[in-house]
Amino acid sequence: ALPASGLRVHATYTRAEVLAALGVTVGEGESERIRESREGVLWVASTRVDVLFVTLDKSASTFTETTRYEDYPLSPKLFHWQSQSRTRPTDPTGRRYQEHLARGSQVWLFVRERPKDDSGVAVPYTFLGPVRYVSHVGESPMSITWELELPMPPALFARVKVAAG
Repeated sequence: ALPASGLRVHATYTRAEVLAALGVTVGEGESERIRESREGVLWVASTRVDVLFVTLDKSASTFTETTRYEDYPLSPKLFHWQSQSRTRPTDPTGRRYQEHLARGSQVWLFVRERPKDDSGVAVPYTFLGPVRYVSHVGESPMSITWELELPMPPALFARVKVAAG
């Protein structure tokens, strides 16, 4: 079950909307605001959720060599994802990814085709829902295969597959 976030699988959300739904804020009272997250991964300890933000089209103009991770759908139900370059299977983050079910935490996958639309506005992410660790190869980064709880609808799978190249 999803924590009481109000997020719906296959709906689209901005990064700020996802973080707000998970209660990720900084400051107190009137100075409270949504915490900015530039990285594509975020562990939300209060809800025990790892959030993965994936942009599929990683053109050289937007991504550096060290952030062009190999993220793509394998099927409507399986997704290949690369962790951050420093993540190893034996470190706390790598272990959390592998052991999330036993630890009672969740991993949520959000994908978008590209960073900005033709008018320069940030493209929202599609919530693919909770995913389950299947396997991994390598380290620094880890290449993880995730199984989606709900398969991608055929039209979404086709778009995502094209965007990932």
